[in-house]
Amino acid sequence: MDNGTHNGIVSFIWGIADDVLRDVYVRGKYRDVILPMTVIRRLDCLLESTKAEVLAENDFYEKMNITDKSGLTEFTKYPFYNTSPYTLKKLLDEPNLIKENLIDYLNGFSDNVQEIISKFKFRNQLETLVEHNRLYSLIQKFTDSEINLSPEPMKDKKGKVIQPGLSNLGMGYVFEELIRRFNEENNEEAGEHFTPRDIIKLMVNLIFMPVKDKIKNGTYLVYDCACGSGGMLTEAENFLQELATGMGKKVTIYLYGQEVNPETYAICQADMLIKEKDTDNIKYASTLANDGFPDLTFDFMLANPPYGKSWKVDQDEILVGRKKEIKDNRFLVKHQGEELQLIPRSSDGQLLFLVNKLSKMKDSTKLGSRIAIVHNGSALFTGDAGSGESNIRRWIIENDWLECIVGLPLNMFYNTGIATYVWILSNQKSVHRRGKVQLIDATEWYGKLRKNLGSKNCELRGEDIDRITQEFLDFSESDNSRIFDNQDFGFHKIVVERPLRFSFQVTAARVQEFGEKMGDDLLGVVEILRELFGEEVQWDFNLVKRDFEKVLKEQEWKLKKRDLDLIYQIFTEKDERGEAVVLKRTKKGVVYQPDVELRDTENVPLKEDIEEYFQREVLPHVPDAWIDFYKVVRGYEISFTKYFYKFQKLRSLEDIVEELLELEKEAEGMLHQLSVISYQLSASPTEVEDLED
Repeated sequence: MDNGTHNGIVSFIWGIADDVLRDVYVRGKYRDVILPMTVIRRLDCLLESTKAEVLAENDFYEKMNITDKSGLTEFTKYPFYNTSPYTLKKLLDEPNLIKENLIDYLNGFSDNVQEIISKFKFRNQLETLVEHNRLYSLIQKFTDSEINLSPEPMKDKKGKVIQPGLSNLGMGYVFEELIRRFNEENNEEAGEHFTPRDIIKLMVNLIFMPVKDKIKNGTYLVYDCACGSGGMLTEAENFLQELATGMGKKVTIYLYGQEVNPETYAICQADMLIKEKDTDNIKYASTLANDGFPDLTFDFMLANPPYGKSWKVDQDEILVGRKKEIKDNRFLVKHQGEELQLIPRSSDGQLLFLVNKLSKMKDSTKLGSRIAIVHNGSALFTGDAGSGESNIRRWIIENDWLECIVGLPLNMFYNTGIATYVWILSNQKSVHRRGKVQLIDATEWYGKLRKNLGSKNCELRGEDIDRITQEFLDFSESDNSRIFDNQDFGFHKIVVERPLRFSFQVTAARVQEFGEKMGDDLLGVVEILRELFGEEVQWDFNLVKRDFEKVLKEQEWKLKKRDLDLIYQIFTEKDERGEAVVLKRTKKGVVYQPDVELRDTENVPLKEDIEEYFQREVLPHVPDAWIDFYKVVRGYEISFTKYFYKFQKLRSLEDIVEELLELEKEAEGMLHQLSVISYQLSASPTEVEDLED
């Protein structure tokens, strides 16, 4: 079945929404009816051919009081069944009992389907549909001969195929396109999107092709921590199975996923049921707050997690107490003798999904684990050294897990046009990749769509996917491929301090301020200051402090520290002409009081010596500066666009002037034409003739 047939089915179902639900539901609520009905109709079609056998066997179970009806799946050939005497088509035989019979039909499904119906909350819609007399027409439309949701082709009485069958893969396309349209209709956030199949095909190429020769007979586990409707898992399974078969290997593949949206979870569950997969391997919960597979590790992992989306709702399950201490070990790791907190800012949790995957890598096999995940640009560089985002990048790169990042074209996704990147990671890098990271610029490799799909106006063609994959496999430098050492992305953030410098002076205004703030009891202190320093400006605060506090001690003034600090605050002001303020003197030398307002930072590349950098880049400009080595932090960022920046020569001044003169001439001509038209509209016929003459 081709894309045209898929789109025809989608358009027909979309038309049902407009024909049946208009004026009953707002457009944003159509999905509450259409999506569950699409799933139910698909299941109905799958069970139709074995309905009579199942009912006969169920009658036997009832007579024998057998409550465990799992044996019915031997007749359906699927891991689900329906014991109701109705099918959707038979419901139309009794229009007056349409609601009651539909409820009976829904209740006849096995428990695993009941969960799907429950997540859709479809039963909640029946009252509204009946009240507006739309339930009958809804079922009638879904069972129309113009649409075939069965895997078997629809034939006429002569045996001629009038509607092709719809494969499981094709059904997946239909689900995803319906969801995409509903998301577009509801103006969903940028992160609320589904991954186009061309992106998924690229991802599976990049994680499977480099290890195709390492695929052996055996069992492989594939995991998606934000699985949506399951499309990525399906594509990964198909690709791996075809790859293994082509290599003469027999593999068993188990799919695992987790999804927080009840609607897409229900669709994924239905898809897994239809494909006879273990639906217990698809968990309904937030991956961040409630890890569905805490004790499992996986061979291959893929995901397109939401980005730019807050994860505050999950924080209580990850952080505890007023100090927000991390209680989930996935996000707190020991690394090179220190404890790294892998918690990004609450406004964007995309990197937490990557950390979750990294916590599930296999380290006991030669293949290890391979990961493909989509992120937007902020995952590359957001977060200063020591932040959660930077710590995550540091943890990844210093463990040598990052193989490659591919920059994708803009407008690749349905609901967002922002820049996106595919990260490829492995804990068993090939020897030639160790200590290296490859960046591939594929932003110009795409084909334009004839018609936009939401924000998506281009796609990766087969040749584009092959080209990117080959660049990855070649692992060499080119215009679109750069190879870097791991350390090239790292830096030391150093804190550059400069000394605090004061001038000190006793003035009338400051004495008045002193009286207002300190009271009359301490006016004697002012006299001491006057006697010691007069009204002259003092440039060495260290001497002022020494002499003043010496006299205070001699005269037995017992001032509190806060009073003393306030005195210095009143009679001093920052002045670069002053001597540097000494904090303390040690055996190693003088330690100066840093001026927090002059404090600055520098990012020193990891490959550079900090002292040499400081001597070369800082001291020539601020000779009194020093480094606070206690505050040195290591960070990582990947400035993708910088590495692929292409210089464009600026236009010459002569070319610009020439263009401006041409534009000026054009503008004058247009103004003349407008003045003529204006005159013609306002002048008499005689005046117009005179003008034309």
